Amino acid sequence: MGKGVRATVIGGVFAVLVGGAGYGAYNVVQAVSGDGGSVRTGPPSADEVEETSEKFFAAWEQGQAAEAGSHTDFPQEATALLTAYEQGAGISKVRITPGKATGAVVPFEVAATVSHDGTSKPLAYKSELRIVRGKTSGRALVDWAPSVVHPELKQKDDTLVTGESATPPIEAVDRDDQVLTKAKYPSLGPILDTLRQRYGDRAGGTPGVELVVRHAAEGVADTPLLTLAEGEPGKLRTTLSARVQAAAEKAVKGYPESSVVAVKPSTGEVLAVANHRKDAFNAAFEGQVAPGSTMKIITAAMLIDNGVASMNGPAPCPDSATWQSQTFGNLPGLAANEGATLADTFMRSCNTGFIKLVDEEPLTDSSLTAEAQERFGLGRDDWKTGITSFDGSVPASTGPDRAANAIGQGEVQMSPLNMASVTATAITGTFRQPYLVSPDLDGRELATADGLKADTATQLKQMMRLTATQGTAQPVMSGLGGDIGAKTGSAEVDGQDANSWFTGFRDDVSAAAMAVSGGRGGEAAGPIVRAVLAAGG
Repeated sequence: MGKGVRATVIGGVFAVLVGGAGYGAYNVVQAVSGDGGSVRTGPPSADEVEETSEKFFAAWEQGQAAEAGSHTDFPQEATALLTAYEQGAGISKVRITPGKATGAVVPFEVAATVSHDGTSKPLAYKSELRIVRGKTSGRALVDWAPSVVHPELKQKDDTLVTGESATPPIEAVDRDDQVLTKAKYPSLGPILDTLRQRYGDRAGGTPGVELVVRHAAEGVADTPLLTLAEGEPGKLRTTLSARVQAAAEKAVKGYPESSVVAVKPSTGEVLAVANHRKDAFNAAFEGQVAPGSTMKIITAAMLIDNGVASMNGPAPCPDSATWQSQTFGNLPGLAANEGATLADTFMRSCNTGFIKLVDEEPLTDSSLTAEAQERFGLGRDDWKTGITSFDGSVPASTGPDRAANAIGQGEVQMSPLNMASVTATAITGTFRQPYLVSPDLDGRELATADGLKADTATQLKQMMRLTATQGTAQPVMSGLGGDIGAKTGSAEVDGQDANSWFTGFRDDVSAAAMAVSGGRGGEAAGPIVRAVLAAGG
């Protein structure tokens, strides 16, 4: 039989499905099994979706965890979580209202009561489930995931618990005493939970009684869902600016899978951190991805510090450059310029100009690593920001990766926090480790580094100014007042569009953003940074 043809025997009838026609090409629901019995195949019918979801909901409402679990494709896990739902979380009087199914997906609303030590409160939320065909049984089953029980249950072993809070609640405030809440600043939700976990005891509050999601992942703070008895929140002052945070929240909403951080270069204080992602990962602080041409800030510093180049010195930009058998090119549309200076090559983001210079004496495989660590404070795993963060990674690479690292590809990894700090160091000459909560609160020792030579910082700042006013960042930064500078970047990733990167400064605010598959730096990350810088003035 030819390629792309599917065949089955049904009640002695030979049925054929031509590949590519889809499940809807025939109404087959049964096939002969090896022992003579029959096992259903194909997607669940509308009747099966309705019947299976109804049985699951009925058992759940009645507190029959094992029975409800039996209607899922992972009965043990489902039974354990539904048992904890009633016994560990004290949730009872469950009433489930299903919505209209879309294919095999059934949305539903839950109304229940949470009780603890004689105190009860109503609980209401929405979730959804999907009905699938059991691979071996052929039964229509609930496609089990913890999020079926509650959408905040993200991982396999996450569970629900009701009891006295592990830490007292906090009232987080910004640098001007404006209250920061999850409702007003959604990106701060997981961050505020972490701040409560780390500093709730130090902030002076008293614990209450709550229903929380207890996450399985180590170091992830509980997610409060419902307060049964109010605790007394302690005030926790952060370095954030409510004005800049609001701008960051609004800016990232326009670009999927994007993140941004703003920093005050004169102090290292974090002014804003925002993420627009499908998950709750704080990519702004913890992301570990190639930074593209924003890395050229560090590479340019290395070239200047080692006497290889200077802002007004030669840095030719050919169409291509070969490093140990690997050929590098520039972005489409960038004309070659054999008479370019380092400032020209920097502001036009010429890859080949940098590739040709990193082979010069006295540079070695470890020169870029040393520059990143000793001058910019990166890659030493010693930042203490107040929450979990990544310090960047610039390994000493050999072969083609040495050249690729210089243009922000290869083995280099950064987060928006790292690049906002890089810009802050570049324009002030001093590395000030970013932080979200004052180290005075818990005695944290902030990371230190040598910082830049004064002349190097002067040249970097001027090249970033030129990039913002005459170079690749000009379309984004045009019309923005004050002392401004920027660097664009795009990082190539196999199997997807390039990640968009952009970092810039305006007076005493630096910011950096990244948008997954956002294209060139000015297309996604650039508008995010501009909006944040505009608010920070």
